[in-house]
Amino acid sequence: MLEVRDLCAGYGGAQVLDRVQFHLLKGEVLGILGRNGAGKSTLVKAVMGMLPQTSGSIEFRSQQLLGLPTYRIGRAGVSLVPQGRWIFPRLSVLQNLQAACPVGTEPPDIIFSYFPVLKQRLRQMGGTMSGGEQQMLAIARAMCARPKVLLLDEPSDGVQPNIVQMLGELIPSLCKELEISAVLVEQNLDLVMNAAQRWLVLERGRIVHEGRLNSLGELETLEKLLGV
Repeated sequence: MLEVRDLCAGYGGAQVLDRVQFHLLKGEVLGILGRNGAGKSTLVKAVMGMLPQTSGSIEFRSQQLLGLPTYRIGRAGVSLVPQGRWIFPRLSVLQNLQAACPVGTEPPDIIFSYFPVLKQRLRQMGGTMSGGEQQMLAIARAMCARPKVLLLDEPSDGVQPNIVQMLGELIPSLCKELEISAVLVEQNLDLVMNAAQRWLVLERGRIVHEGRLNSLGELETLEKLLGV
């Protein structure tokens, strides 16, 4: 679904990513772990075309994304749930969802089966919801665009542990039912362990480890790399 090769990206002359390479399989939830400052948010922004200082190759279903504006990448089938949620606080829940729906369509019913609290609060202003509820809204809004690849940037940031646990169960189930592949960028090890089938560790802008949870030694390696 997605293949990234030799990706370099940064800000204002400072390079953050150094020849990053990874692939995302169809139907897969891929975790990308790393400490603060490792380059995780830079990575998803580069894939979404949000950084002008980018080189390498980003192929989505054999289509080259590098150099395309963000709106065209979104229309091609890639959606982003940004860190910090970034919903429209002065729009209602329904209006937030409708903003991402293709023209002439409404939010699919399956969204509300996974996020029943949103159905109960369709008229509530997004900015008056709790952090966890806003995170649900941000994920649901991205799903309304009917993407083929979903990028989630630190969905555990600023939400309660019970919501993080719920997301670990919900993300793979929702992706499977909607036939979406996902890149889950996180520093929360537990969330990635619950949601992802495979993961990479990003350190100082480079991929330094790839694995699956198949042994105690793998978990110990990840804990050491992440300092937990």
